Amino acid sequence: MIDISKLNFKKLNGLIPAIVVDYSTDKILMLGFMNEEALRKTIELNKVTFFSRSKNRLWTKGETSGNFLLTKNIFSDCDDDSIIVYAEPQGPTCHSGNYSCFEIENDEINFLGRLNDLIYDRKKNLPEGSYTSELFNSGSDRIIQKVGEEAVEVLIAVKNKSRKEIVYESADLLYHLMVMLADNDIKLSDVVDELKSRHR
Repeated sequence: MIDISKLNFKKLNGLIPAIVVDYSTDKILMLGFMNEEALRKTIELNKVTFFSRSKNRLWTKGETSGNFLLTKNIFSDCDDDSIIVYAEPQGPTCHSGNYSCFEIENDEINFLGRLNDLIYDRKKNLPEGSYTSELFNSGSDRIIQKVGEEAVEVLIAVKNKSRKEIVYESADLLYHLMVMLADNDIKLSDVVDELKSRHR
């Protein structure tokens, strides 16, 4: 987490701009201002907290609506006078009910990158109680078998023309395919790079 002592709160009379970004999608959710107390509370509560200039007090996003922004990580810029807060939104961020205050639509595709990182973490640490850990512990043959099984289930779902089943089984296939790639030290970005090289 960020080193607060390095931040420069003096430029804006005790405040710094705080850009909130969706941890899963890398989309900008909102911009607010924090003083040092608000930033400390953001870290302590794991809920994004601002200093409200209109109310002249600390304000935790979601304290009224319940649409909290759960803090994931915080980075400062090169001048240490503004920050980016990566957060997990618990509902719409904007008071209007929109995903973002900047009329940016939600795009979950970047979630695959987060999932890829999580799969690699499971491969490295093998925490107990994790299905992904169980797959890696069971060996490559079992992982390959699961990919084959899930591929067949996707085909059956398509044959049955069931949209719900197609989505569900495709998610299973994609997840197990990512595990198989990780088992062979291939990252999802390697596959994306290959797709990009063909799109010319």
